[in-house]
Amino acid sequence: VSASSMTEYADDNHRKEVEQRLHDQAATESHRSQLERIGERSLTRTRAYGKLILFGEHFVVYKVPALVAAVSAYTDCECEVSSLTGGTAGAVEVVDNRPAVPHYKVKKKDEGDQAIALVLKHFGLDTEKEYKVKLTFGGNLTCVSGIGASAAQVVALSRALKYELPKPMTEDEINAAGYEGEKGYHGTPSGIDNTTATFGGLLRFQRTDDAPIFVKKQIKNPIRIVYASTGITSSTTQVVGDVRAKKEADPAWFDALLQNYLTVVAQAEMAIDENDLTTLGRLLDENHALCQELTVSCKELDDLVLAARAAGAVGAKMSGTGRGGLMLALTPTEESQKAVTKALETLAPQVWTTTLS
Repeated sequence: VSASSMTEYADDNHRKEVEQRLHDQAATESHRSQLERIGERSLTRTRAYGKLILFGEHFVVYKVPALVAAVSAYTDCECEVSSLTGGTAGAVEVVDNRPAVPHYKVKKKDEGDQAIALVLKHFGLDTEKEYKVKLTFGGNLTCVSGIGASAAQVVALSRALKYELPKPMTEDEINAAGYEGEKGYHGTPSGIDNTTATFGGLLRFQRTDDAPIFVKKQIKNPIRIVYASTGITSSTTQVVGDVRAKKEADPAWFDALLQNYLTVVAQAEMAIDENDLTTLGRLLDENHALCQELTVSCKELDDLVLAARAAGAVGAKMSGTGRGGLMLALTPTEESQKAVTKALETLAPQVWTTTLS
């Protein structure tokens, strides 16, 4: 990354950071008032977590294993459902206090409205004739492409409805309701985001013709990660569709990449089991190269990945949909996590840290 491009990035990001800071301050105040009104305990039980795909974005759609980890940041939801009385019009009112990168909520609004409608339909709530619903979303998960914000939203909504109606539900049933909502955002979702939002932890996830198979992995020692946003919001439906079109146009090309990926993810799972972070980092780099070949990375992601490696990350890659969104870096020590964070903060609009344990 050249010095001039870093400066340009920083100048542009400064404006975005000011806008984001003002938005986040307003959202924080609103969320604080919400906590005082209904009590922190009530909101805590609706929490659903963001995620980072460590291995397997796009490939997971084709029923091969992926490795995904929940982050500590979450979305919560307050839900108020009331029956309609004579002459009262049904409606869904949404107050969205979630922090977000600029323009995310505008670009995702139509998809979000559809996702909410699908969850309400799943619960049998007719908001045209029978019920009025008010939803208030909050939490500290920043909405950005790649973090699973949509899944966290619909899973948090499903949890809130469980208590508001009330309706006895297992975690599997919460997950299923979240999956229905994800269809509003992604058309035919893999299920990886809502599963992670529901169950948390580090998961080995695989889509099947029936219910997905997932196993929660045991982590021997903390795995420190830095993740950063390009500030670009992309459409998962569009990018997944582009990859599918390329696969159908050249099946041999895609199959070769898929076979390489299967080797990578098998070795990555072994590295996690053995707490071999050096090998895990190398495999993250290999997965990023595969994403580049799939054409789902972009210059902004590649610049951040290279900067993270130069600052001491043992591996780095894009994470999620791609063509914007997020990247992540594996940092084996607290010192390297701080160094990589500092380096990425000169380039990226937002940078976060999380520790898997």
